[in-house]
Amino acid sequence: MRKLLRQIRETTKDENFMHIIENIEVLVSKTLSIFMVIVILVAIADLGIFILKELFTAPYARFNTTLYKIFGLFLNVLIALEILENITAYLRKHVFQVELVIVTSLIAVARKIIILDLEKVPGLDIIGLGIAILALSISYLIIRLSNSKN
Repeated sequence: MRKLLRQIRETTKDENFMHIIENIEVLVSKTLSIFMVIVILVAIADLGIFILKELFTAPYARFNTTLYKIFGLFLNVLIALEILENITAYLRKHVFQVELVIVTSLIAVARKIIILDLEKVPGLDIIGLGIAILALSISYLIIRLSNSKN
């Protein structure tokens, strides 16, 4: 019993406990990386199938409207790649890179705007997306300037 209590005390010491937490974080990050690679491969396959299907089945005049869907699928892959980059950067440095998170957010909002059907979306939503882009752009500028000074 004393041995068990001593082992529990040793494990719960700050440095040992933090080491255990860090190992769990690394394990979770690696698992997320593997899942993200699977998501990227599936998204690329989906994009390829969609493009081939649309090229050979869609009439010429309709392909132009399908182009926005293709752009959206491309940007989905880019967003997934950015998220994978965020995870791998965390694995390398054990810190979240705010600049990467903001860039990923900008790509996600840009994707939303590209695939947006302006006839079906209220003006307030468009204004909200504009404000989101402005806020993210200013945030990116601030982070970029502060990183260049360091």
